[in-house]
Amino acid sequence: MKLSDGVETAIHCTSALAGLPENAVMAAADLAEFHGVSSSYLLKHLKALVKAGILTSVPGPTGGYRMQRPAETVTLLDVVLAVEGNEPAFRCKEIRKNGPCTLGNDAFPRPCNINRAMLKAEQAYRAALAETSIADLNSEFLNTGDPRVIDRAETYFTAHARVRTT
Repeated sequence: MKLSDGVETAIHCTSALAGLPENAVMAAADLAEFHGVSSSYLLKHLKALVKAGILTSVPGPTGGYRMQRPAETVTLLDVVLAVEGNEPAFRCKEIRKNGPCTLGNDAFPRPCNINRAMLKAEQAYRAALAETSIADLNSEFLNTGDPRVIDRAETYFTAHARVRTT
């Protein structure tokens, strides 16, 4: 299974926003600059995160994005589904019923065993993603990350965060 690049971008941005003070927001342009992606590309994914109720968008010249839900309640699965959608990765087209030697539907009374196996694997994948929260990722980063990387992030986000008084 291949996830879009937007998933990585969305997870990084959500993690970054989770580290901001509660009364702060970050402009999409600043998030894009920090991660080295285009603003227009990033906006598409930020909008999906807002639609999913993970982030909130604050309008105005001092606006930006911030977490809508606590980072402890947002999982990797939430972010992946916000960006990729909820459709299963494998969608059985029942090709076993096609071809030059077709039989009636009565020849296939049971669900496709390939479909069942693929859906079982996807359920395990989704369950694993649901086990890790954004807060878990941030905690691990702060405990194991290179101090230079942590300092770089803290310096950038401190300089670019927009603290809101209302």
